[in-house]
Amino acid sequence: MSVRQSLLAILDQGPCYGYQLRAEFDRRTGSTWPLNVGQIYNTLDRLERDGLVEKGDVDEHGHVYWQITDAGTAEMRSWLDSPVQRGQGTRDELAIKLAIAMTLPGVDVAAIIQTQRRSSLAQLQELNRAKYAGSNPDGPEELAWSLVVDSMIFAAEAEVRWLDHTEQRLALHPDHAMALELSTDKPKRGRPAKAEASA
Repeated sequence: MSVRQSLLAILDQGPCYGYQLRAEFDRRTGSTWPLNVGQIYNTLDRLERDGLVEKGDVDEHGHVYWQITDAGTAEMRSWLDSPVQRGQGTRDELAIKLAIAMTLPGVDVAAIIQTQRRSSLAQLQELNRAKYAGSNPDGPEELAWSLVVDSMIFAAEAEVRWLDHTEQRLALHPDHAMALELSTDKPKRGRPAKAEASA
C-alpha cells in the first residue's frame, strides 16, 4: 500500500497537518490500514526531501500545514493513472509456511490447513459483520470504506478457496513421499570458513 501517494492525494485537496492527514486517511479507508503519526511525519519528511510537498502556514496551536507542490500533484496523478503492479514472487507467509511444512517429515499439514481455515472463516465473518454495520451506504465515506472492506472480503474468500485447493492436492500424495531431506549439494556461494589462527 502506498502511504506516500495516498498522502499526496489527500494534500491535493488542500493543506493539512499530520494528525489531520491521519484522520483523513482513516475516514476515507474506514481505518482498515492504521497509520501511526510517526509514519505520516516520516513520509512527509521524505516527500519534502523529494520536492513533492512543502511546509506552509503554522496555526495558533502550532500545527504545521503541509501543501503539495506541482511535482507532487504530477506524481499523484501518475499513481492514479497507473495500474498497481503485483510482485511476481510471493511473500505471502501462509503460502511459504505450507510449502515448507509439506516438505518436513512428521508435520501434520492437514491440521495446519484446518487451523488456518478456521481463522480465515472467522475473519471473513467479522469482515461481513463490519460491512453490514454501516449506517449510510450511499455516503462517500461509507462507499470508500466498503470498497476497502470488499477487497478484504474477496481476499479472505480467495484464501479459503486456496486452502481447499491445497488440501485436495495434498490428499493425492502420501505423507512420506513429500518429505525432503537436506540436499547434499554444496552451494557455490557462502560464507568461507575462518582460518584457524596458528599458535
